[in-house]
Amino acid sequence: MVKITFIEPGGSARTVEAALGTSAMEAALFNNVRGIAAECGGLCSCATCHVFVDPAWVGRLAPAEADELALLDFTAAERKPASRLACQLRLDAGLDGLLLHLPATQF
Repeated sequence: MVKITFIEPGGSARTVEAALGTSAMEAALFNNVRGIAAECGGLCSCATCHVFVDPAWVGRLAPAEADELALLDFTAAERKPASRLACQLRLDAGLDGLLLHLPATQF
């Protein structure tokens, strides 16, 4: 299990546990974290699981692939350098403690 902390736009933090191999999007959905819509269910086709990776964690993640980068151009909230899709963030032991900021909107 790994712990992930989601920071809501207002600053409230919610830490959840997730199984290794699941995605950050699945961790949010399984734990009823508000702010992740995940309309496509994790198929990397909708951009409604947009998150901002905390700067301390950006370098620990695998780089985004072309399909994720293309979808990030269509997020409802402003795209930032640390923008990622939570469905593409597979959790491993090295990501225990991951900190993700939620945008104000997914639509």
